[in-house]
Amino acid sequence: MISVKKTIMKINKIVIFNLILIMTTTLANAQGKYADVNGIKMYYEIHGTGSPLILLHGGGSTIYTSFGRILPALSKTHKVIAIELQNHGHTGQRSVPETFKQDADDVAELMRQLDISSADILGFSNGGHTTLELAINHPEKVHKIIVASAFYKRDGTFPGFWQGFNKATLNDMPQLYRDEYMKINHDSTKLLNMFHKDVERMENFKDWSDEDIKSIKAPAFIVIGDHDVTTPEHAVKMYRLIPDCHLAILPGAHGEYLGEALFAGQNTQVPDLFVAMVNEFLQTGK
Repeated sequence: MISVKKTIMKINKIVIFNLILIMTTTLANAQGKYADVNGIKMYYEIHGTGSPLILLHGGGSTIYTSFGRILPALSKTHKVIAIELQNHGHTGQRSVPETFKQDADDVAELMRQLDISSADILGFSNGGHTTLELAINHPEKVHKIIVASAFYKRDGTFPGFWQGFNKATLNDMPQLYRDEYMKINHDSTKLLNMFHKDVERMENFKDWSDEDIKSIKAPAFIVIGDHDVTTPEHAVKMYRLIPDCHLAILPGAHGEYLGEALFAGQNTQVPDLFVAMVNEFLQTGK
């Protein structure tokens, strides 16, 4: 009886996710645009009206695998500019190693082309690392930042996180991400390039210094899950270092609290709570 119940739940999850993909793919096709940014074609979408809010997805991911659950809600109150970073999704590829500095430079250049002098930034996972880089090296481009499930030092993760990067294969990448990439690009060599670039960047992850984090002038909101990659102790340390900072530790694993695609179909209101908290943070003090 239990196995039947689990099977039904698994089928329901797959059906719900497929419906999400159908709706979001249609939306992306209708609103997606490209810009020539630092030698690549960068893909972005604009949804809603209001003050600009830039979304930066996680590693190996796309706009919709990271933000498909919450993008419609965020676009009710903001002009959302959702970006796919180098080598990911619809955006062009580079043969050189990925860096968070390059990602930040790409975002800053796209903002310049879109005539956005300053914006709020919400970055998840590797997108959170790019958000830190933006706040440190392009402070004039940043109004407020939400850093979700990111860390600034290698020791900010749970024990064992760094083991295996040097032996990682494409089979270690979640099938959902692989399938989504192939739906967009239909090219397994490009998928492999993205995978290797992402793995190489994490394998060679360089710490930001405490002084770097202290230098962030933008009001910040640090968010992690209570079973996240980032440890609660490290999130608290970031919160203590950034001069104007707020902190939330929400129920869930890496990205679960914002409805990341690996958790699609779960009957939870935590992503709605996350959106409400983000909106309150961004609206306070305006």
